Amino acid sequence: MAGGAREVLTLQLGHFAGFVGAHWWNQQDAALGRATDAKESPGELCPDVLYRTGRTLHGQDTYTPRLILMDLKGSLSSLKEEGGLYRDKQLDAAIAWCGKLTTHKEELCSPPLTTATTPKPLIPTEASIRVWSDFLRVHLHPRSICMIQKYNHDGEAGRLEAFGQGESVLKEPKYQEELEDRLHFYVEECDYLQGFQILCDLHDGFSGVGAKAAELLQDEYSGRGIITWGLLPGPYHRGEAQRNIYRLLNTAFGLVHLTAHSSLVCPLSLGGSLGLRPEPPVNFPYLHYDATLPFHCSAILATALDTVTVPYRLCSSPVSMVHLADMLSFCGKKVVTAGATIPFPLAPGQSLPDSLMQFGGATPWTPLSACGEPSGTRCFAQSVVLRGIDRACHTSLIESQGRIIIHLQVSLSSPSSAVESIPVFGALCSSSSLHQTLEALARDLTKLDLRRWASFMDAGVEHDDVAELLQELQSLAQCYQGGDSLVD
Repeated sequence: MAGGAREVLTLQLGHFAGFVGAHWWNQQDAALGRATDAKESPGELCPDVLYRTGRTLHGQDTYTPRLILMDLKGSLSSLKEEGGLYRDKQLDAAIAWCGKLTTHKEELCSPPLTTATTPKPLIPTEASIRVWSDFLRVHLHPRSICMIQKYNHDGEAGRLEAFGQGESVLKEPKYQEELEDRLHFYVEECDYLQGFQILCDLHDGFSGVGAKAAELLQDEYSGRGIITWGLLPGPYHRGEAQRNIYRLLNTAFGLVHLTAHSSLVCPLSLGGSLGLRPEPPVNFPYLHYDATLPFHCSAILATALDTVTVPYRLCSSPVSMVHLADMLSFCGKKVVTAGATIPFPLAPGQSLPDSLMQFGGATPWTPLSACGEPSGTRCFAQSVVLRGIDRACHTSLIESQGRIIIHLQVSLSSPSSAVESIPVFGALCSSSSLHQTLEALARDLTKLDLRRWASFMDAGVEHDDVAELLQELQSLAQCYQGGDSLVD
């Protein structure tokens, strides 16, 4: 890799993870576009950390995400599993013919003349977006997409609903070998692999897929960083009993098992709670969004993720994934919370210290881990990143009463008034709020009559597994009670 980039391989597991990932890669692609502009100065982030160079069989140079993506049958819409850069699925097939080649070319029918009434390429609207591939703008390598054909994305039957189902997927030789082959393909071309980041759905069976994937990575690539982002979609409703119970069980099993095999785990959600009791979604003072739309929720989480991951993506920085995880996870505290201020409110002529002073003693970010308000809690360790305030020409300055809608359609449908970039304040925090959150998860689990949810247990989970889960949740919760902290 040019410049000795410390490469990161991304695993994207699940459909909501696909939404977050699509926004994430679109943001990286936009940054690459700005970097190629002659007027844009070189950035501090190294794109080679996330991207790889390659070449097609026809000699075309490519620059694609270092990504392995798993989703269910029916989730790709018009996107082809092999991507759009290569015509052949069999990339490794040897060319058997060594003789002279002759090309016969026939002109296609002439295209119609362009007129003033010719419609422009359609931009997907929020109403038309059903799956993440509807708005992904980035070309993927043919080895990126891995479809789980035995489960369906659409419909009520054949769904990947339970943790045990997800675990069993990667116990099957077919899928395990396919994942291992893709891992080896990407890892073997890396010079300075620092680790893996896993974007994983927590609320459904992909929590089990993520747990087995993290276990495989820990076994195969010991010493590399594994940072897992456990993703949950927007708020849920009390009336959906089975879905809520499955959500609770999958989240609890996912958190515990991912923590066991990851360097660091961070839940990401705009919901107010991880437990059974629904809580209102979080509120951003300067941002309007619809919490019922995965497209909106995933855009916000991807924006926060793009900021809090900056430390291990810088061109020159002593902080690697392993170092970041070690700093935040001492004494067994491997679960952290995330927060962000989107956008950061820096008024015209205001200095950064003055802007921070307006928060008083309150935490200057909105919580993004469904762990409640951080006010009054103890902070054991934290990583804080503030971006976008030192480039006035690329920063939208916000009036105190202003509101900004930030999503894909704003920047595309009204370019004259679009917000091209915003300042973002993001943080990862090891906090005592996790004590209450994990304890509450354990309490909700003890209230369940597992005999009523035999379908979840039949998917590969034993009663002893639930008892062990409760014990591990309570042990993990104790790590965040008392002790020294940065803020008392």
